Amino acid sequence: MGTAAPDTAASAPETGGAGGASGGSGGRLGRLVRSPLGWMVTGMVGVGLVSGLTATGPGPVPVLGAVAAVVAYRLIGQRVARRPVPEVARRGAGRELLLGGGIGLGFVLAAAFLITVLGGYSFSWKGGGVLSLVGSAVAVQVGAAVGEELMFRGLALQALEQVWGSRVALAVTSLFFGVAHLGTPGATAWGGLSIVLEAGALLGAAFLWRRSIWFVVGLHFVWNTAEQLLGIPVSGHAPEGLFTVTTHGSTFLTGGGFGLEASVVPVLIALALAARMLVLARRDGGIKSRRRNGC
Repeated sequence: MGTAAPDTAASAPETGGAGGASGGSGGRLGRLVRSPLGWMVTGMVGVGLVSGLTATGPGPVPVLGAVAAVVAYRLIGQRVARRPVPEVARRGAGRELLLGGGIGLGFVLAAAFLITVLGGYSFSWKGGGVLSLVGSAVAVQVGAAVGEELMFRGLALQALEQVWGSRVALAVTSLFFGVAHLGTPGATAWGGLSIVLEAGALLGAAFLWRRSIWFVVGLHFVWNTAEQLLGIPVSGHAPEGLFTVTTHGSTFLTGGGFGLEASVVPVLIALALAARMLVLARRDGGIKSRRRNGC
């Protein structure tokens, strides 16, 4: 993974020239905002507003919103947190997107195949409007993947990591990610827990391993897009896909109306992948200990 040169320069003034007693940018409020929890909240509000206002827009609006969200993230990192943001560096972004996307595609296809073999799914081709369906799915899922990954892995995980270390940060962000999905259609307690164990753990572990937002965006984007195009509900949202899916048997196998994420099959696959990624992250120094002066 590469690191963009401008990011390093922007991180230099860790304790700005304006003194705490002067009430300037280095005053009490400034120090609070620049603390890990301060810039986490500031960033989630800023990125969340941009993503929320553009996520359901027509045509390319979600994609433009994703670009604006990345710009907002970089500005908050450099100007508010006063830290480098190599996780969104342009250098190496394409490679990370492709690698993450490949893992996401393999994950969804393997899970759907196993559920089908076990008798849980049957697919029938819908036909017609292929290009429009694919274009719409791509635009919507780009906006969702970028916005969620910037907030949960870019901001929340890294901020909490500075305060409590990687392990606690991974656990807390996974829990919050599951809770955030409880408001979706068809959500159940098991559906929320499955998101914690599956998406929260896997995407968090993926970030700790690669330290690249582009890698987790690629994984998240292809995961959701492949599900949608297969016609499988995506976290309770029934998509306009290329296939019609009929479910058979236990919802524990199929995920029911919540979709693939609530099936035990992808939960087990995701946990295995997350465990492997955490081993690689530890080997590469990506697991950080608690900093007692982190906040």
